[in-house]
Amino acid sequence: MVAATGVKGPFREPTMEDKIPLSVAIITKNEAVNLPGCLESVAFATQIVVVDSGSDDGTLDIARGFGCEVFPEPWKGFGAQKQTAIDRCREPWVLVLDADERIPAETQAAIRAVVSAGEGAAAGYSFPRKNFFQGRWIRHMGWWPDRITRLFRRGMGRMTDVPVHEAVTVAGQVIALETPIEHFTEGRLSEILKKIDKYSTLAAEEAFREGRRSSVWGALARAELTFLQNYILRRGFLDGRQGLVLSVTDAVNKFFKYAKLSELNRQKDGR
Repeated sequence: MVAATGVKGPFREPTMEDKIPLSVAIITKNEAVNLPGCLESVAFATQIVVVDSGSDDGTLDIARGFGCEVFPEPWKGFGAQKQTAIDRCREPWVLVLDADERIPAETQAAIRAVVSAGEGAAAGYSFPRKNFFQGRWIRHMGWWPDRITRLFRRGMGRMTDVPVHEAVTVAGQVIALETPIEHFTEGRLSEILKKIDKYSTLAAEEAFREGRRSSVWGALARAELTFLQNYILRRGFLDGRQGLVLSVTDAVNKFFKYAKLSELNRQKDGR
């Protein structure tokens, strides 16, 4: 068994009696660092589905060694890729999780209670998400409680089919739980810059399809406003140096989104 990442204490493989009728849907690409801790935190699930889009860092070996059902799939976008994983789930309940997320013990207990409730449970459940950046729990800038819907009855939930900011939609009542999902975000600045390039391109393309327009000066104004909102109005300064880094990187992401949209507008206009 692979070593844990982000999970406290020694790992004990649950017996079949410990497991509950839950499927966990995860998508991956080069998540060898994050995946062990994620999988150990959901070892109480009967089925774990991993849909992978071309990992070459040992991710597949880790998933298979853990007993996951692994399905290599070409990349289709975040929403569509996660839906592919959901479609492979067989158990009555489905939990959607990212490779850098964890289910702590108190949240496992809450999920067990939901599943054991049977017909008395709702169609779906949301959780607050504790986001950690460079070792610090980020409590401001809208990063807490960051409520997300992730648990639902199979057949009652689907992913939105969008390039970025995908979410679970549930056909039925969604109840808010108070136990958290833990999220350990990328802390290496070089990797953050790569993500900014990727996500700003996807967001700009989506805005362009919607017929939106921008200019470089407009992109700069939006970036400045984003920094002021996050660092001052949303009190990012209370999150220390991590709050400053996040405020700056969010502003940079916003600048490139709208600068790239401006570039798409000029190409369309022939300028």
